[in-house]
Amino acid sequence: MSTFLSAELYSGALAAVGFCFGLLIGSFLNVVILRFPQQLYRRWSVESQDILGIENKATEESAVTLAWPASRCPKCGTRVRPWHNIPVLSYLFLKGRCASCSASISAQYPLVELLTATIIALLAYFYGATATTFYSVILACCLIALAGIDLKERLLPDQITLPLLWLGLFANINGVFAPLPDAVLGAIAGYLSLWGIYWLFKLITGKEGMGYGDFKLLAALGAWLGWELLPLVIVLSSAAGAIVGVLMIIIGGKDRNLQIPFGPFLSTAGWIALIWGDNMITWYLSAFTF
Repeated sequence: MSTFLSAELYSGALAAVGFCFGLLIGSFLNVVILRFPQQLYRRWSVESQDILGIENKATEESAVTLAWPASRCPKCGTRVRPWHNIPVLSYLFLKGRCASCSASISAQYPLVELLTATIIALLAYFYGATATTFYSVILACCLIALAGIDLKERLLPDQITLPLLWLGLFANINGVFAPLPDAVLGAIAGYLSLWGIYWLFKLITGKEGMGYGDFKLLAALGAWLGWELLPLVIVLSSAAGAIVGVLMIIIGGKDRNLQIPFGPFLSTAGWIALIWGDNMITWYLSAFTF
């Protein structure tokens, strides 16, 4: 009994530390979601101007990076003080408004911080101080960043999806999440499955149903989870996307041609499959196999 209590206290302590650490990581992910697309757009603009022979008037001083400039209110431009930048607490203390001009602060900031903290706490509780936790935290943070960027910009950057794919294969050299052959097959199957659906949809309708970033994200998830969990990821993400799309049409009055980013659904389904995928498949087989 005492051993069980000690294990529970140890897991609880790790979860508490993970939650506090996750709040800080979530604050950083908010910066990534906001600024990384700006960096990409600026780079693409400069490259396009160089190709077209157009004079580029942008300077290095005007470039936005993840570390510069310091956080400012988008409305009044006032620099955010360190004590106004404490994850979640500052948002609650300021009642969701800028301390200088009282402009509304997006709820994205505390939501991403709380989501990241909760996920990292769960991973620490389930897996303890192990390599599995280390890799899982990296995967979860990348998925949160990708989901946020896709929601805001309809973009899944190669700079995140491709390294995530290779890291998944590296993690599975020793079978942390799946045997390496299953991970390689998962990466191939993940890409080709959505690639095939994309071209089939385009041949039938003449329209593009999704972007190439979705192919690469599912390939990355396949590299992490192995090919056996890919059907679960596809079913969960497709079902969630369909439900949200129908609700937006019926309740929100949106047009049927509304483009809904698929990245957030893939990211959510991938994380669910990572934690509960094997249990979900076991339950399904036991419930529907006679």
